[in-house]
Amino acid sequence: MQNILVIDDDKLMCLALAKILISAGYNVVQAGDGEEGLKLYRSQDFDLVITDLIMPDKEGIQIIRELRKENSRIRIIAMSAGGRGGATDYLKWARLMGAKQCLSKPIKREDLLDAVQAVLALP
Repeated sequence: MQNILVIDDDKLMCLALAKILISAGYNVVQAGDGEEGLKLYRSQDFDLVITDLIMPDKEGIQIIRELRKENSRIRIIAMSAGGRGGATDYLKWARLMGAKQCLSKPIKREDLLDAVQAVLALP
């Protein structure tokens, strides 16, 4: 069973993503912010990290940067509903920083599962 870490300060979004992923057969650990997510990542083995980009304290771009420094092969999916610049701008930055896939919120179940499967299939 593959392990996925989901990082999002929106508890309902985090729970919804976890339910979808668990129902598809993945083991999921949830983190409510970037600091918690990094601590969990460092304490367990994960095959994939899914992170929101806009969060208080530590934003997703910072998380991606730190994860890539620690493990250049880490598989990351970034997600965002936008902000002042809109989701597209944030997701472009996430891709440049090393996210393998980017999803705009709201996320459809099929899109999430397709992205997860594609990223996990990467060498």
